[in-house]
Amino acid sequence: MIVVTRLNDSRFAVNPDLIERIHETPDTTLIMVDGAKYIVTEPMSEVIEMIARYRARIVSIAYDEPHATSPSAQPLGTRTGTGPQRGLVRGSGGAGRVSDLRPASADEPTPAATAATPADAGR
Repeated sequence: MIVVTRLNDSRFAVNPDLIERIHETPDTTLIMVDGAKYIVTEPMSEVIEMIARYRARIVSIAYDEPHATSPSAQPLGTRTGTGPQRGLVRGSGGAGRVSDLRPASADEPTPAATAATPADAGR
């Protein structure tokens, strides 16, 4: 929620996810998705900055949650978050399996080195 001020100097909190538009003609008007209109004393640029800080705080809380398991500590294939993830979902040839993107060691062949190409088929 962000806290804004009405013209009579009373303050109230509004859910910024429900703001459809913001007009500044000359007073700043918040138009909500349900059609409600709120005239506030803050300039439009300040309201936009409050919304940006609110959303940044939400993302920060989601990634800094101390008791949550970090995505990199979870086994591949069990992740449901939308944050940064390691792994690659293979196409139809891989039956939808998730593979780890760790670097191959020197004695392990790379998939490109073991795959037959049409040029190799004639040899």
